[in-house]
Amino acid sequence: MLALWLQLSSTPGGAYRSRMHPYFDVTRPHLFAHRGASGLAPENTLVAFERARAAGLVYLEMDCHATADGEIVICHDPTLERTTNGRGLIREHRFAELEQLDAGYRFSSDGIRFPFRDTGVRIPRLSEVLTQLPNVRINLEIKQADPPVVDLVVDLLRRHDACQRTLLAAEEDSILDEIRSSAAGTALGSSREDVMLFYAALDAGKIDAFEPRGHALQIPPRALGRELITPEMLEAARQLGLFVHVWTINDPREIRALLASGVDGVMSDFPQYLLEATRAS
Repeated sequence: MLALWLQLSSTPGGAYRSRMHPYFDVTRPHLFAHRGASGLAPENTLVAFERARAAGLVYLEMDCHATADGEIVICHDPTLERTTNGRGLIREHRFAELEQLDAGYRFSSDGIRFPFRDTGVRIPRLSEVLTQLPNVRINLEIKQADPPVVDLVVDLLRRHDACQRTLLAAEEDSILDEIRSSAAGTALGSSREDVMLFYAALDAGKIDAFEPRGHALQIPPRALGRELITPEMLEAARQLGLFVHVWTINDPREIRALLASGVDGVMSDFPQYLLEATRAS
């Protein structure tokens, strides 16, 4: 497997250095279903994850919080209003309460209003995802900082023998520091501060002295009026052994252009757009 990884990871103009992790040993490009097939089914639910897997995607991106009684649940927002028929903060509800909510309540697609209402779609626990989808790679962003949940997440991953197939990410540097300190053995994303430091080093011509703390830069294609994906940026990432994954792209033409530019992966709400782009390339 290591020899295969080295073969797949070599690229013209630069090779990944010693930042190998089994999480990345899938042939590139890495195609991520953003919150599952969230353009087709309610985001961050088992039905969305299962649709993405059935389409052929190996990487599933998702987010998590903890309930009042310490269950790690898959949901992007800290609150319930946008995606369910519930109200309030996740961390103030016990899981038995969340389990009664309709996680398909708000979803509409292709002009069809609320096709998943009253169909039994609910907020899943991380443990359910790990059990029911044992052959996927999980890109898990820990959203909750207070109270801290990193230890609960890491404990679940260890108990399900899932550390090697998980990348843990966090936008907040304090959360990612906790993840790094946990020594969980997962792959690591980059915080907002990590990304800013990378670009500061690139702009200053000091990329050789930059020391990445994660395995991957997972970034939008542009921010604050700046194009983030450039040949210089990609070459610098390769020199540092960093994978570059771009989110969240739902325009098939942009997906094709990004893959042609040499990024390592793309996240999309629509698995079919990712697959069609790879077939066209």
